[in-house]
Amino acid sequence: MNPKFFLWLLTAILLASLHHAEAQQPKKVPRIGYLTLGPPSSPPSANEEAFRDGLRQLGYIEGQNIYVEYRYGGGNFERLPELAAGLVHLKVNVIVAANTQSIDAARQATKAIPIVFPVTFDPVASGFVASLARPGGNLTGLTTLNQEVAGKRVELLKDVVPRISRAAVLRNPSNSGSLFALKETETAANEFGIRLQILEV
Repeated sequence: MNPKFFLWLLTAILLASLHHAEAQQPKKVPRIGYLTLGPPSSPPSANEEAFRDGLRQLGYIEGQNIYVEYRYGGGNFERLPELAAGLVHLKVNVIVAANTQSIDAARQATKAIPIVFPVTFDPVASGFVASLARPGGNLTGLTTLNQEVAGKRVELLKDVVPRISRAAVLRNPSNSGSLFALKETETAANEFGIRLQILEV
């Protein structure tokens, strides 16, 4: 999927949540909380720029008819709960959680404010939503659900290096989505007789 279309779709979902939140409050300029693990960058990251572009395409201009409160973890996931709590304290109308760790921090910070995520590996297995058909709670967003891709990568590796017998896998243990991909990788590696060394980083 085209990244710009993907982020535009996320923005549409976000604004649907925002419209619902606005309908329950007196008319005022809506405020979005944007929470991400990454650091601020200049120019903004491709995802952040696509998010802003999606807002503009739908007629929202930052500082005029919408405010966005950006919060960056700077690569330190331990900061995310405090940042999420800060957004809740500001009483933002909706929170955009840009990655798995941000989703988890936002989910723990509020059960009332809508939370929208651009993508996560498996929101059901991660405990973010009850089901894809009926998410329940205050979270919604998009998912790749591409466990089979992890196994396909092992198969392609075997095609490229037929005599391969060992491989290393780098995994971020703070990202719950990586666990599902790891299981598929291990299954495929066993089928091809490849011994894996798992390295948590």
